[in-house]
Amino acid sequence: MPTLSQPTKNLIRKYFSGYQALQEKKKGGTIHVDEVASQVASFYEKIRGIVDWREEHLLRKTAIERALKRRLFLKRNGEDIAEPLIQELIRGGHFPNDAIPEEKIPKVQRLINKYIFIIDNAPRPAREKMKFRLYDWILGIAACEVEEIISPPLKETALIDFMLENMAEMVEVKKIEITQEEKITQLYVAIQKALFKFDPPLISYHLLNNWYADWHELSQEKLAEITENIYSIWEKIEKELKHPLAEKFHNICERYDTPYLILGDIILADYQKAKESLENPGLLEEKIREAYGARLKKVKSKMGRAAIYSTLSIFFTKILVAFSIEVPFDRYVTGDFSYFALGLNILIPPLLMFFLVLSIRPPSRQNEELVVMEVMKIVYESERKNIYEIKPSPKRGFILNTIIVILYLLSFIASFGLIIWGLQKLNFSALSILIFLMFISLISFAGTRIRQRAKELVVEKEKETFLRTFVDLFSLPILQVGRWLSNQWTKYNAIAVLFNSLLDMPLQIFVEFLEQWRAFLKEKKEKIH
Repeated sequence: MPTLSQPTKNLIRKYFSGYQALQEKKKGGTIHVDEVASQVASFYEKIRGIVDWREEHLLRKTAIERALKRRLFLKRNGEDIAEPLIQELIRGGHFPNDAIPEEKIPKVQRLINKYIFIIDNAPRPAREKMKFRLYDWILGIAACEVEEIISPPLKETALIDFMLENMAEMVEVKKIEITQEEKITQLYVAIQKALFKFDPPLISYHLLNNWYADWHELSQEKLAEITENIYSIWEKIEKELKHPLAEKFHNICERYDTPYLILGDIILADYQKAKESLENPGLLEEKIREAYGARLKKVKSKMGRAAIYSTLSIFFTKILVAFSIEVPFDRYVTGDFSYFALGLNILIPPLLMFFLVLSIRPPSRQNEELVVMEVMKIVYESERKNIYEIKPSPKRGFILNTIIVILYLLSFIASFGLIIWGLQKLNFSALSILIFLMFISLISFAGTRIRQRAKELVVEKEKETFLRTFVDLFSLPILQVGRWLSNQWTKYNAIAVLFNSLLDMPLQIFVEFLEQWRAFLKEKKEKIH
């Protein structure tokens, strides 16, 4: 009978103790919001989810950050904003009603006070712009901690620690100077990206938690010290996120994250009997296949939602741009307006997304067998460990490097040049062509990310073909532009800015008034009865 590895035993213990502690804490009063007000707020959040699309696992954190910034704008000292903040998040459907203990309120308020202290007392930077960037960075991390306090990520934390414990032994860095501390930190960052697709604010928050064991309950002296050095701490985190080997560590963790996800699902399904299930290889294999099938369905569902939401987000923004910029420009400036060109400009990007998603193929039967084998490897003790090597990229001479750069530039010119030539033949104006290229790049990048999500369960190696290499040659320039535009998109999404400035605050005031009004009516009814 195979023996469970020590990391596996640690994982089971963390799951069991974590969920037991969570059940015990649920005793006592919980936070309640009005159901009718909640329906209004929840509907608004669904609309926001379309026009300001983010990946599903980041929606809640983004909503917390948005609400936190708005409430601090209205109440700069942040006093007594924890309760209305949590109530707003519950009304918006980000947390369940009557499930969050009231004892969370003072904890959330304390952490808000901590971040406000850092913002208010941080040293004055040489450039004023840095102060605003620090404000955004700090509140992004604050949103992560608020989410963790309200809903502790027990599964995620346990799995990240488990994978880190295993990968630390398996990953070897060859012919590159790197300290053991750097290696562990890079593995920690890469595992978070690979397993749960965490973004920089979440990873930054977890790094702070690792570096400062008492981060949740900092003493006044320690808080003052951190505040004094906040810019150097921020710089250190950015350095870790942009480490020269970050991509190599991430590629390895992305390649081997599937068995960890499946094992996490198995334990979560019945953490109280997890040890018995894992100690029986026959039963474990059955559980692996069940978890694999369930996660495959979930991946397909997520992929579909991501395709719909991302396409609608860009589609609605495309319509806004078309009727606010393109149509007036073509009508009154160039005098060359075409309904046909306008229709193609609006319809082609969503159709491209549709075909990108349609072309995704499910993993093969062989992949399932490989997943079963990989889960068995990480669950049981083994004398032989897989070794994953990180080596320096092959050095290229000046002449070869110059040729490669020239070829890439030529492919860039060819990719965009061909599209521009085709659009000119269809009588697109110069402005319409520019906007079309922007949206095609955005859609292509979004579609590629969705395709990557579809590979969440893929363990087998992809076959490289000449056709794939040829397609990559001409698609990479478009994807690179799409990636850059996507980063700008999250900052300057026109409809999101419209929602934030004109709708967000008035709607929240109305929802809170509606809740108070309904509470008043209930009181009057009770007096009548």
